[in-house]
Amino acid sequence: MSGCGTGSCGCGSTDSGVAAAPASTLTPTQAAAYEALVATMDDVPLQATLAPKAGAMGGRGLVAAEVARVNGVALNAPHESLDEEALRQRACTELLRQAAQQAGLLPASDVPGVEGAISVQASDAIEQLLERELDLPDPSEEACRRYHEAHPAAHAQGERAQLRHVLFAVTPGVDVKQLRLRAEALLIELRCADDGGAQFAKAAAQWSNCPSGQQGGDLGWLTRADCAPEFAREVFGGAEIGVLARLVHSRFGLHVVEVVARDPGQQSSFEEVRQAIALTLRQQAWVNALRQYLQLLAGAAVVEGVALDAADTPLVQ
Repeated sequence: MSGCGTGSCGCGSTDSGVAAAPASTLTPTQAAAYEALVATMDDVPLQATLAPKAGAMGGRGLVAAEVARVNGVALNAPHESLDEEALRQRACTELLRQAAQQAGLLPASDVPGVEGAISVQASDAIEQLLERELDLPDPSEEACRRYHEAHPAAHAQGERAQLRHVLFAVTPGVDVKQLRLRAEALLIELRCADDGGAQFAKAAAQWSNCPSGQQGGDLGWLTRADCAPEFAREVFGGAEIGVLARLVHSRFGLHVVEVVARDPGQQSSFEEVRQAIALTLRQQAWVNALRQYLQLLAGAAVVEGVALDAADTPLVQ
């Protein structure tokens, strides 16, 4: 196992000899809501922090504001600068908190905490709300077998990948639109390079916000467990070698990733991974159901200063 040594860039390995950089800390509810929102907004271009967006979806429309709000409840302080994804994360958590209040699971006296935090009572109430609202059947044997056949490497034992990356970190106050344009330009440039990796190493030293930039972006050999889940999903379970044709999004920013080599590990039989596949399919179904539920909540809410995907009908697929 290797990595940058900080755990703050999407690769989760750390070195006790290196001071850890600030990392994203999410509650289980916030993490699930983050995943649901990222899935919803995958094809939506990132925008500059708190930029007013006329006509964006969300309740009765988006109102230009310095402070983003959900049904009048502020999501950020006037002096607080957040990137769009962090703001959406807070928005969906607030939608769920308010829904728990409306369902009688949380007292009306409960209020959001500082910097998007919620109370322990609110977290518990949201879990109860989701358990009641997201009624999911267990995946069938046939569905599990289809998944195993379609994703033979998904549950390989000992799968590893030797990686390099250039991280464009999303930090408070950054112009995310310009950051993305710079990352996309570099992605094209490095995919066209044919110099044995010299240009990648130079770009990492110049642009990467990860300490690994000083080693040409080299992260060494990593497993799924070494990485942030959203980073691992984009990198593992495939056969691609070289600079990936897409930017890899994580809660830490945008990554240009090169897979230098792969070790597929040992393939597992269906019987060995049946329970793991069932859990994967149930988690996927849960996130999809949460995304649809959040769309309905956003469609019934007054959302200001943040773009959310919204729906005004329960027939959301």
